[in-house]
Amino acid sequence: MPLRLDSRDAGFAAAFSALVDARREADEDVSRDVTAILKRVRAEGDAALADYTQRFDRHDLEASGWSVTAAERRAALDGLSTELRDALELAAARIAAYHEKQRPQDSDGTDSAGVRLGARWSAVDAAGLYVPGGRAAYPSSLLMNVIPARVAGVERIAMVTPTPGGEMNPLVLAAAEIAGIGEVWRVGGAQAVAALAYGTEKIRPVDVIVGPGNAWVAEAKRQLYGVVGIDMVAGPSEIVVVADGRNDPDWTAADLLSQSEHDPTSQSILFTDDAAFADAVATAVERKLPKLTTRETATTSWNANGAIILVEDLVSAMPFVDRLAPEHLELAVDDPDALFALVRHAGSVFLGRMTPEAVGDYVAGPNHVLPTGRRARFSSGLSVLDFMKRTSFLALDQRAIDAIGPAAVALAKAEGLPAHAASVALRLK
Repeated sequence: MPLRLDSRDAGFAAAFSALVDARREADEDVSRDVTAILKRVRAEGDAALADYTQRFDRHDLEASGWSVTAAERRAALDGLSTELRDALELAAARIAAYHEKQRPQDSDGTDSAGVRLGARWSAVDAAGLYVPGGRAAYPSSLLMNVIPARVAGVERIAMVTPTPGGEMNPLVLAAAEIAGIGEVWRVGGAQAVAALAYGTEKIRPVDVIVGPGNAWVAEAKRQLYGVVGIDMVAGPSEIVVVADGRNDPDWTAADLLSQSEHDPTSQSILFTDDAAFADAVATAVERKLPKLTTRETATTSWNANGAIILVEDLVSAMPFVDRLAPEHLELAVDDPDALFALVRHAGSVFLGRMTPEAVGDYVAGPNHVLPTGRRARFSSGLSVLDFMKRTSFLALDQRAIDAIGPAAVALAKAEGLPAHAASVALRLK
């Protein structure tokens, strides 16, 4: 059964702290294995990729083909039903429109000392996308990861994905075609991340790697940060719902289960000020669970990591929400903006009773690649900026260097760097 807490109980503070501090990440000690895989791919290149693919995905890359052809991608798109194709294209258009507004502006100006100062933004040359196979083969995530890169102006995007038995989800292939991905490689796991970072005989290296994956993929990205940029080290999905008793318990239960069904380590938490509503939601969840095709995963997640927390009023819940810094936060009340004003730490916030988190996963527009595990305290969701970098520039004339140069000389001498001081002093009148 999920955890039940009441903020007015004597032991609440300790129990809530334990909830906040609980670790839900996979407990496998994968670091050593991943280090070995990265080292081997760097040394052996394609030979290592072929061996790992044969071992883990049970197919021969030489026989099945290292990459998916443009014709195969096009055939997957043409084979979609009209409903699914329209849905993917609507999602792609809305995601692109939202992210277009994130493009940063260059700056260029001259200050009062006569110094020209500015910054110019440019996209990275190449981005790599990891797309999971198996349980987490999600075309929506492909669009969310690729479209910001396209908007940023990234010219080359290389996708890697595990293909057990050499087979790939046609919906993922169709999404890749809609997103305009030029390279799709049939390799997965930490070895695929290594190939993107270091490059092999067939796969050219990239500058940034994004996309979700299992514990080995996440660890590979973590270890390779610095060789390449990464989006984030993501953990299990999570949702916090803040709801009053005027909500439909079935709606709230469905919203909670929308995250529980992702993974056994996902987490769903309800804050409410209405005890009867809390009981009704708990009952609704138990009624819905057996009907889900994902019931095994959702039940494990809900019973192991779910929580229903009763608070005196919803305003008092907001400091607790900030401590959780959730990936997704729903504010299911009449005036969500009043509570939103109190939120400092959340990946994405869904305002009002008619805004389920699930709509944000697909077609709303904002990115669904969000910080988990309380990382919203210091990081943000994936954006156009993850595929761009800023180059500052400055220009001085005689008047400008005479105005600010003496201060630079003084500081350089104080730091014991005479060549620094001389390079400025020689230019002063």
